[in-house]
Amino acid sequence: MKNLILALAFLMPAVAQAQSGLAKATFAGGCFWCVEEAFEKLPGVTAAVSGYMDGRTQNPTYEQVSSGSTGHTEVVEVTYEPAKISYERLLQHFWINHDPTKIDRQFCDGGSQYRPGIYWHTEEQRTLAEASKAKWEKDKPFKEKILTPVVKAQQFWPAESYHQDYYKKNPARYQFYVSSCGRYTRLDQLWGKLRK
Repeated sequence: MKNLILALAFLMPAVAQAQSGLAKATFAGGCFWCVEEAFEKLPGVTAAVSGYMDGRTQNPTYEQVSSGSTGHTEVVEVTYEPAKISYERLLQHFWINHDPTKIDRQFCDGGSQYRPGIYWHTEEQRTLAEASKAKWEKDKPFKEKILTPVVKAQQFWPAESYHQDYYKKNPARYQFYVSSCGRYTRLDQLWGKLRK
């Protein structure tokens, strides 16, 4: 009986999403401000929320996560309309917006809290994510090996409000960070014309 209750509790969010016509996808690609910006601009994406996943601490704070002591990584939970944008399209967008050749680093940010990853919510997402990774391993425009893992989604903890829509609230600071961090320069080196 206990197992049945746990199974139902796990399935309820997925059922609610299906009924609403929305779905969730979760990606880690370094600084969540940048990942959030990249996904919010896509037609069919209704929300992109910065947060934390894949750690040991309940309800972690930014200070705890940024210390690297909780095991979390910065992620963005994307809510989207499958009728308007496919999960495959989200995966394509994810790949060309992060550096898959690094494990515990993205651009100028180092530490396990910046490790990249695709966090799947359903078996279908896992299958599509693994197929997408295999495709890029074969067709990538760079020599380095793809290291980004495909991992089962865990509890998502939204980040503090001041992190949400940071690129909109603090455009000058955000542009300085992105420029000084070399994010787009590195992405262009890796992906070239695929980003145009």
